[in-house]
Amino acid sequence: MGKIKIAVVGIGNCANSLIQGIHYYDGKDPEDAIGLMHWNIGGYKPSDIEVVAAFDIDERKVGKTVNEAIFAKPNCTSVFQENIPKYDVKVKMGHVFDGVAEHMSNYDEEYTFKVSEEDPVDVVKELKDSGAEILVNYLPVGSEKAARFYAQCALDAGIAYINCMPVFIVSDDEWADKFKEKGIPIVGDDIKAQIGATITHRTLAKLFNDRGVKLDKTYQINTGGNTDFLNMLNRDRLDSKKESKTEAVQSILSKRMDDRDIHIGPSDYVPWQKDNKLCFLRMEGRTFGDVPMNIELRLSVEDSPNSAGCVIDAIRCCKLGLERGIGGPLTSISSYVMKHPPIQLTDDLAYENVEKFISGELER
Repeated sequence: MGKIKIAVVGIGNCANSLIQGIHYYDGKDPEDAIGLMHWNIGGYKPSDIEVVAAFDIDERKVGKTVNEAIFAKPNCTSVFQENIPKYDVKVKMGHVFDGVAEHMSNYDEEYTFKVSEEDPVDVVKELKDSGAEILVNYLPVGSEKAARFYAQCALDAGIAYINCMPVFIVSDDEWADKFKEKGIPIVGDDIKAQIGATITHRTLAKLFNDRGVKLDKTYQINTGGNTDFLNMLNRDRLDSKKESKTEAVQSILSKRMDDRDIHIGPSDYVPWQKDNKLCFLRMEGRTFGDVPMNIELRLSVEDSPNSAGCVIDAIRCCKLGLERGIGGPLTSISSYVMKHPPIQLTDDLAYENVEKFISGELER
């Protein structure tokens, strides 16, 4: 098989983990490839992914080769693959738009962004010249204008788009139709983790539902120390994030909860946690005879590697979409790995659909 050529916008912790993973699984066999949901998708292994273009706005990353940039501040995720080969690809200056929240300037540069003074490049030209087939969007939460700008760049360059952050593009009919008309596949919106707060909350909510327990009240509160959590201290940037995470849980229930009884959203920024995310989850319900019960759960995960396993699958399924000439949302993989896909499915059905899509039984 050939390579899957991708471009990445936002060389933060998530891009770091993705690129580490591409090289970590190189040379491994299926038996020792721990941590993957799929070893082989359509003949493609994780190491068949190649980064051919990269964009960021931080002066510590712009102009650096990709292998240097992924370890530059303020990135702080776990290093599980130290030996990254030298890349010929350098990080180009992207467009800021609303990608940097104003309050970030109040924090030490070790933890926040330092915007480069370089002029932005012509993104469409860079994408075309690089030979990229897929653009992976890892922009910060709240980057509404920037996410749409890069989606349009993907359209103009004629390449696929994977939207890993909570701006509704793939789940927006207008944007979906644009990609469908051009015969370009898209996957989104807002990446899940392999075992994270959202997938755990959804699984427990479905368990309540399937076992006849009435879920009366629930909250999910998360803390972390990466730039994503620092960025989300600005609550004005959280509307789409909160909607995405809340809808992921509400969609599992046979009857939607009142808004006042469900609270899901980031809580606070704790610098020393770095890329470790703590989820505090509580669910209150009633069992047989209206007898009350509750669950409290504490989940600790390294945030960025946790999502990279899902993106690895999204990229390879997107490549299959390109090969098969499919335009518009790939609903199976989107439902499986995204919090706010065009079609919300239970996780077991989403998994079945992904398997059928990979085998060719399901169109999208």
